[in-house]
Amino acid sequence: MDMKLESKLSERESEVLQWVSLGKTNWEIGMILDISMYTVKNHVKNILKKLGVNNRTQAAKYAIIESMQDNKAA
Repeated sequence: MDMKLESKLSERESEVLQWVSLGKTNWEIGMILDISMYTVKNHVKNILKKLGVNNRTQAAKYAIIESMQDNKAA
């Protein structure tokens, strides 16, 4: 994930956003990261607020676009 995006999010939020962008549910992310579904939900809520988006689809789109821009710069 690119520096601009990473500076907005905590390390754990960045991890959660990566899984969100792969289409994983809160339950699946919780199982992968060994945290509760409610903790994932809280991270997602914080991600949406920090990125200024309304839903997880918009957050995933944001992450994908940022990643693509980062790859172009490399």
